[in-house]
Amino acid sequence: MHGVAQSLAGRAAVVSLLPLSWLEAAGAAGEAEDMTKVLAGLFDDLPRSPARKVAGLPLGEWILTGGYPEPCLRSGVDRRLWFGSYVQTYLERDVRMVTNVGDLRTYAVFLRLCAMRTGQILNLSDIARDAGISVPTAKRWVSILEASGQVFLLPPFFANLGKRLVKSPKLYFLDTGLASFLCGLHDAEAAMQGPMGGALVETAVVSAWVKAFCNRGEPPALFFYRSHDGLEVDLIVDMGGRLHPMEIKATATPLPGHAAPLEKWMGLAGSRSADRGILFAEVEAPVPLTPRVSAVPWSWAG
Repeated sequence: MHGVAQSLAGRAAVVSLLPLSWLEAAGAAGEAEDMTKVLAGLFDDLPRSPARKVAGLPLGEWILTGGYPEPCLRSGVDRRLWFGSYVQTYLERDVRMVTNVGDLRTYAVFLRLCAMRTGQILNLSDIARDAGISVPTAKRWVSILEASGQVFLLPPFFANLGKRLVKSPKLYFLDTGLASFLCGLHDAEAAMQGPMGGALVETAVVSAWVKAFCNRGEPPALFFYRSHDGLEVDLIVDMGGRLHPMEIKATATPLPGHAAPLEKWMGLAGSRSADRGILFAEVEAPVPLTPRVSAVPWSWAG
């Protein structure tokens, strides 16, 4: 964009080309449906919806490989070598093209610190302290991560639109392969069972929804909810003013208790909420948890 002589405002379309989704990687991604139909099939028609058979990677393997075509689609690629080279190239070329970062070594530390915080509320003060940089620098570097397609900032949900712009978002890497590599995770079982397991599974599902919107040419209408009294909902899709709540759990045995936050939130949201809530988990088919909440396979996200 820096090399374009004119602004091209109103005469150019900008398409976000993100790493592959797991449906694309599995060869199961058909023609993109309208997001309203996707959500209707997942929420409103779930009892009648056929299971989506996707012969893709197990969740742990997907988290390690991610959606970049080389490590994802070619089994012979050395994952550590590829991601190590990607990070080096990203630092030496992409970062310097976006802005003038003098200390690439410190930026590399900052990049890894952000990966270790994927799925968490963005706390610039903590990151700045651990990286040894100022808070304004940390804020500027997060914007570089956004501009270079590494992370997505999930805003909090507020009925007041202005508050969505000023409250702290949650930080998510757009590729779990890169995030797990930066966290030093190279084994699927260790990634899933370790302290980063829940955050990486949440990152996988949230990034799938980001990709689903971008692949349809729509801005991601995605939010999270967290109240002062501790109520949390991992993901809310706002489609035409109708709110679709989702939870994400790194478990193969979801329990009715896992549905409690969704049930409570739907009660608070009233008529604005969809009639059902969805919990993504490591199940093979939908599992009813309560009359209004079902656990569905993680591969159904997006």
